[in-house]
Amino acid sequence: MPVTASKVKRRGLMLVLSSPSGAGKTTLAARLLKYDPGLRLSVSATTRAPRPGEVDGEDYHFVSEEEFLRMQTEGEFLESAKVFGHHYGTPRAKVFHDLEEGRDYLFDIDWQGAQQLESRALGDVVKVFILPPSREELERRLRARNQDPEDVVLARMAKADAEISHWAEYEYVIVNYDLDESEEMLRAILLAEQLRRYRQVGLADMVRGMIREE
Repeated sequence: MPVTASKVKRRGLMLVLSSPSGAGKTTLAARLLKYDPGLRLSVSATTRAPRPGEVDGEDYHFVSEEEFLRMQTEGEFLESAKVFGHHYGTPRAKVFHDLEEGRDYLFDIDWQGAQQLESRALGDVVKVFILPPSREELERRLRARNQDPEDVVLARMAKADAEISHWAEYEYVIVNYDLDESEEMLRAILLAEQLRRYRQVGLADMVRGMIREE
């Protein structure tokens, strides 16, 4: 069971995980979501077609390119990006509503999305970058997945340089040597950030009630 951060009224946070493809980010995100049932995965809108088993509204909001561009123009996204020919974006309204209610969100996005989130909701964003132990290990993991053809693997490796170059923009960096150890580090980061004083918005009233005025 996850450690309860606080029973005091708290504002939620947006935990951002970024990494080059193959560094273990998606697996770590799934583990963290399983560990803390109060943590919600941000559901993005996307113009790509659903993959087998994906459910609209649960995995992604699948929309046409025309609808996506309309939403983008009208400022309905917290962040948006075009990745491998497809548009992705995070709807703004529900996330901000849930943060007010003390709910936490997990974002699996790249450095561009992280920059956009930070520019629009600085105090709510916690950024974690996941690094592989080495370039060779990153390529080995990509090939071990056996999901992508050779040209896609090579494209992902080429993009990895651009992704990794932004590591210093993140508050936290985890080198993923071992999934279990990396998961423990992520749990520690989440708990520490939940306990930040400014997020515990109910503390001021609670403390006032403890102090006796002469």
